[in-house]
Amino acid sequence: MQTFEQTRWSLTDLLEAPSGAPLENALAEIEKRTADFETRRERLSPQISQDEFVELVRAYEGVIASVSQVAAHSELWFTENTQDQNALSFKSRMEQLAAEVTNRVLFFTLWWKGLDDADAARLMASPNLGDYRYFLESERRFKPHTLSEPEEKLINLKDVNGIRGLVTIYDMITNKYVFTLQVDGETKKLTLGELTNYFRHPLPEVRASAYSELYRVYAEDGAVLAQIYANRVNDWKSEQVQLRHFSSPLAARNLSNDIPDAATEALLSVCRANAPLFQRYFKLKAKWLGLIPMRRSDVYAPLARVDKDYAYSDAVNLVLESFSQFSPRVADEALKVFTDRHIDSEVRPGKRSGAFCASILPQLTPFVLVNYTSKARDVSTLAHELGHAIHSLLAREHSLLTFHSGLPMAETASVFAEMILNERLLKEESDPLVRRDILARTIDDAYATVMRQSFFVIHEREAYKAIEQGKTLDELNAMYLENLREQFGDALEIADEFKWEWIVIPHFFHAPFYTYAYSFGQLLTLSLYQRYREQGQSF
Repeated sequence: MQTFEQTRWSLTDLLEAPSGAPLENALAEIEKRTADFETRRERLSPQISQDEFVELVRAYEGVIASVSQVAAHSELWFTENTQDQNALSFKSRMEQLAAEVTNRVLFFTLWWKGLDDADAARLMASPNLGDYRYFLESERRFKPHTLSEPEEKLINLKDVNGIRGLVTIYDMITNKYVFTLQVDGETKKLTLGELTNYFRHPLPEVRASAYSELYRVYAEDGAVLAQIYANRVNDWKSEQVQLRHFSSPLAARNLSNDIPDAATEALLSVCRANAPLFQRYFKLKAKWLGLIPMRRSDVYAPLARVDKDYAYSDAVNLVLESFSQFSPRVADEALKVFTDRHIDSEVRPGKRSGAFCASILPQLTPFVLVNYTSKARDVSTLAHELGHAIHSLLAREHSLLTFHSGLPMAETASVFAEMILNERLLKEESDPLVRRDILARTIDDAYATVMRQSFFVIHEREAYKAIEQGKTLDELNAMYLENLREQFGDALEIADEFKWEWIVIPHFFHAPFYTYAYSFGQLLTLSLYQRYREQGQSF
């Protein structure tokens, strides 16, 4: 077993320093590549040769790679401490740069989407195109929704100076929060990540207090956060529906995910129709826990009364060993995140809450952020984010333009990694009560990943209509309570304070209609995992 310490990541593989010669050299490289690419505009024509076209795509990729590296550094630095003025200033500067570079090379993708089908087919037939082909196919899917060059440039500038700025403010406000909780006679000051651990506390009164504190703090800024959300909704709808003529706000996300509208509708309708399945489970869980009635704050209650802690080093070894039992190569890939110092696992004031994996370039090990607090849920989260990293590392032979998968596919390896971990825990646990708790926690997670995420999207669709109709914050809160009542039926009591839950979900602000990707990922993973059980190592 290796020893692992909770640390802050190193961003030097992206940029040695966000100032001085390293930054000046990076900016000079971006300018050189961008200016060189601009000179190629006059050579664009339907008669361009296949070889020259392939070389043009490679040059475009080079521009995107050079600016992605510094932009990623700025974003990740900001997540380390959302209150750091230097990080915020650098982030704003690099966002401006990225928008300017995007606008300078925009002519290429607009030209490509504007080609007639015959000319595009000739160029796509190049034997040297490789996996650039999927990128080019994907770009042409957006042809009906593409505007003129001046309009597209204005939208890029609008995004960086408008809605992205508001989302940054949302992050700054919410990641500054400090939560106060009384536990065992002690007053604790907690970050959001630390507070959420108490949602799984063995004592129901502690769970209820943790949720009450969460919504008390968010409600204090409720009107401000809701106004940011209203601007997010209006911005998304104005651009995607009014300007780009998507049939609905959700359809724009579907096309970017390469998912047919009918598939998403099927997912949401089937999840909605099967809500009673989880309601039945929660009624059983209420009996097991002796909680009649069971409350919304009890959804993630453990069946076992022991609140086990996992030291960070033990957790990393547990996850890596679980991966190794599945496939040594999978474990080796995950280990790169630690050996390359690309993981930030500390809990710090101001640090972005939650967890994510950022895949920047195919040749770079991804960066993983977690807020590790030694609880069982943190171990699962670690496995989940490392699953994302493994996915990216196994995709490194692709080009930058194609190695990022659509969101539903992106949530497959991550959920599969969690299932590998849970299977390991079940195999090694002999106590039937603890085994039952592991299984119950797995079903709790299935609710959180499939049902809850689908109902988030159902709420989003309704919220977009409501905001267009001028509904107030109180009315949006009432709508969300109705959403919860449909999810849980008569299985749970839902306190009025849960009306604020929707405003706590950062995906609503960062990426509209993102969350159905989790539902797709979990359902596909269940199918894949069944194949693995049937086929063993041949899988």
